[in-house]
Amino acid sequence: MVKLIARWFLLAAALLLTAHFYPGIHVQGYGAALVAALILGLLNTVLRPVLVVLTLPVTIITLGLFLFVVNAMIFYCAAWMLPGLQVAGFGAALVASLLYSVCGMVIDAVLERVFDES
Repeated sequence: MVKLIARWFLLAAALLLTAHFYPGIHVQGYGAALVAALILGLLNTVLRPVLVVLTLPVTIITLGLFLFVVNAMIFYCAAWMLPGLQVAGFGAALVASLLYSVCGMVIDAVLERVFDES
């Protein structure tokens, strides 16, 4: 449970970091980032598998590159749902989702290492 809460807080910080380095998105504060990280996690858990299955032929044709578009759609949908997260457009959602995903991978690797040692 501690790992899950730590991951949530770190992903919210990663969202703020992404907004700081990329001007195409804006997060109103850490509270909005916490809610946005939660919504992004829920959308990735519920909606992303459905979109991946529905877009499987296009994903196969593009050799998996269409999954970047699926991630951007999830990010854009979260921004549409939340007033504290603004995205300038679909291109901004694509870049922001890439940056956020890289941060998420680093966070997961660090948390695995930290919680495996204890």
